[in-house]
Amino acid sequence: MSKKLILASNNAKKLRELQALMTPLGVSLVTQGDLSIPEAEEPHITFVENALAKARHAAQLGHGPALADDSGLCVDALGGAPGVHSARYAVDAGQIKADAGREHIDPANNAWLLSQMAAHTHRQAHFTCVLVAVRHANDPEPLIAEGHWAGQLLRTPEGEHGFGYDPLLFIESHGVSSAQLPPEVKNAISHRAVACARLLEMMRTRWGIDAAAHWPWMPA
Repeated sequence: MSKKLILASNNAKKLRELQALMTPLGVSLVTQGDLSIPEAEEPHITFVENALAKARHAAQLGHGPALADDSGLCVDALGGAPGVHSARYAVDAGQIKADAGREHIDPANNAWLLSQMAAHTHRQAHFTCVLVAVRHANDPEPLIAEGHWAGQLLRTPEGEHGFGYDPLLFIESHGVSSAQLPPEVKNAISHRAVACARLLEMMRTRWGIDAAAHWPWMPA
């Protein structure tokens, strides 16, 4: 692949999902950690503002085009929470330390969410993904794509695939949790898949790229 795009994340599972989704355009993702870029601050209350901040940060320090994903689970009965705080839900509630590691924080987030939902019978929820791509840090026309994936919250985690809250969201169309779907199925129907399909179309039409070309605004 000839086109490198800095991914403003160090999440290996998110990298695998996004790389599979970006492959049709010949885009190769490199994580910000591989370029020694520190994580950006995420002080905002919306997915799009956080994604834009992360993309600009990675592009500025990485000196190249960048992609950021800000995503999370929004639960109707909790007024949209955990939302932008999805990755830190249990940390912010004092249930686990921030340096515990993602392999421990994810189950803690799931357990804390289940405790908050124990008395609720209305269990509708959805994943939201906002992808932002910028050609450079000061790009006045960032590409912004959004995707949603709705389901019902289970009362116990189910499945071993995916990450984050995947074991808790039951996908009615398939009769299983997100974490029980094979990766290739999830990558075809998830919130991230929807957002990425929209982003790729904008890359084609607004950035003018295809599977064989270099970034059109950079020398080959």
